[in-house]
Amino acid sequence: MDDGDPTVSTVHADATVDEILEELLATAPELRSLQAARRGGETDEENPTGDELIAADAAADEHLVDALAAIDGVGTVASEERAELVDAGDGLSVTVDPLDGSSNLAANAPTGTILGVYDADLPAPGRSILASAMVVYGPVTTAYVAIEGEGVTEYELPPGDDAEPTVAEADVTIPNDPTIYGVGGGDDDWPEPVADVVDALREQHKLRYSGALVADVSQVLTSGGLFAYPQLESSPTGKLRHQFEVGPIAFLVESAGGASTDGNGSLLDRPAQELHGRSPIYVGSEAAIERVEAILGDRVE
Repeated sequence: MDDGDPTVSTVHADATVDEILEELLATAPELRSLQAARRGGETDEENPTGDELIAADAAADEHLVDALAAIDGVGTVASEERAELVDAGDGLSVTVDPLDGSSNLAANAPTGTILGVYDADLPAPGRSILASAMVVYGPVTTAYVAIEGEGVTEYELPPGDDAEPTVAEADVTIPNDPTIYGVGGGDDDWPEPVADVVDALREQHKLRYSGALVADVSQVLTSGGLFAYPQLESSPTGKLRHQFEVGPIAFLVESAGGASTDGNGSLLDRPAQELHGRSPIYVGSEAAIERVEAILGDRVE
């Protein structure tokens, strides 16, 4: 792929994006089954950012990366669980967090999958995202799919080899009357500006925090409000991976009529950084994000 040039023709890109998203939806029921089969398994390994890699992480990573790399028109696949890019030829770049919230498995709490499709070499800026998606493995397996210029669609993904995805909501729009909030990190690790944000949210919002990014964002998409994993004293750039989690989720939320910020503007405008770099994230209803930015001002980087 040449820097600054489209990776594939517009027609081919559209077809490839569709195939990538179809593969994710088709694979999701099997990824759910893999979790159950490997719920208690360990690997004694860590991913590139030092998180414990459990057996379910490894299985989901192998299964999903192999499936995506086999798609004609995909040039590169990057996984949160792998240090290096997977070269698949010429075409679009795809990022995946194969099993978001995998630490929830021990408690039988929600997990998910996050995917981003970029029309640029990785690491890539958020404005080069063509599509993103997140799968939520909750009581029902669902997927939110955002395509550039087409908004967000929610699908239900029933189990079974012959089951077909069904549209649960054709035009997902985040309510602009915020009712809930969820903030990651401990209150003893929040810098003063972040603590001020949380204090303001507590006054008018109900706390909803699950420990899985996909589940918390799903709550915000449904009820309106805000999810944040902010700057921390122990980690000034936050904890979530920008390329794999933050960028794709910001694209999805903004495509649903919401907003995102790192405290100083849209997360999609944040410069590309190293592949496994981290960044703070605030996503949600426009009203909630406006309030966050008013409180943070220039008090965070």
